[in-house]
Amino acid sequence: MPDDAGSRLDAAKSQVQARSVLQKIGRRHLAMIGAGMALALLALWLGNWFMFGRHQVSTDNAYVRADISLISAKIEGYVRAVPAAENAAVHAGDVLVEIDPTDYEARVAAAREALAQAEGAQVHASPAALARHCDLLIVAVVDEAQTREVLFGADGVVHGLAWGKAVMLCPTISPQAVESCAAALAEHGLACIDAPMSGGPLRARAGTMSLMVACAEPTRQRWLHVLQDLSSRLFHIGERPGDGARTKLVNNLLAAINLAGAAEALALAQTLGLDPAATLAVIEQSSGQSWIGSDRLQRALRGDPEVHAAMRLLAKDSALALAMAGAAGVQPALGAAAAGEFAAACDAGL
Repeated sequence: MPDDAGSRLDAAKSQVQARSVLQKIGRRHLAMIGAGMALALLALWLGNWFMFGRHQVSTDNAYVRADISLISAKIEGYVRAVPAAENAAVHAGDVLVEIDPTDYEARVAAAREALAQAEGAQVHASPAALARHCDLLIVAVVDEAQTREVLFGADGVVHGLAWGKAVMLCPTISPQAVESCAAALAEHGLACIDAPMSGGPLRARAGTMSLMVACAEPTRQRWLHVLQDLSSRLFHIGERPGDGARTKLVNNLLAAINLAGAAEALALAQTLGLDPAATLAVIEQSSGQSWIGSDRLQRALRGDPEVHAAMRLLAKDSALALAMAGAAGVQPALGAAAAGEFAAACDAGL
């Protein structure tokens, strides 16, 4: 099962979306929001979003595949593979891919900063330091803990962002967390834009991510030009912070259901002796089609090894959606089944 270092390695290619977004916004808007976009979308995309390989340890006798993914010459030599042929048998405790632990964090930080600077971003030592140069600061991290650390930690945004400025929250976190953060930001005189995103790295590069926006109308109008630059699929959910998060979690629960169902259906087709690719082609032009099913299963059938999203992100999001539903007195049976599949996959080290 991947350890913390390994979890930073599963979704390297997703980081490219930040650079594409920066290019899309253009000089005028970059000058206005300064290094906030750069650090929030590049340097602050922590945890799952900047990775160089996979650290895989077998927990039982199994057949596995060892992958390695290097995205920068600056970090070559810091990751090494233990020989293991594809589909080779491995045993409990076998290490398939190792990461040199020597000064690992410093090397990762240096590589991250070099990639950001290569795209014209300005790098600051802390969220507070960059916030002093911002009118709007966009936070795009993984979870609530990272969000709170970025905003309210010892060197957090609230210690540098001036009264009357704004923070845009893009992580997929609980509605209650968004509401709490918005209230805390308001105490510092800061507006909050609840704007989770959806679409993955390919749509990020194309500028077609979905943004689900919930904030006070004056704030939305003030920053509408930036929102429109970030996404051609902009949805105004309302004025209540947390409603963007609610919408995103409803969407992601359905995505989990669709993906689990599509995988199960294609596995059934193969068991019945049908050609999986031909079956998927029929599904994509028929009533069983879903975007996530088509995207993930097409890549699976091609044997595409590139990781576009970490398994545990959809596991996290579906669990958050179930908690949200439970708080409303709803128990989604299909959602619970799908969430269970993703949780089990994470437990199995996938």
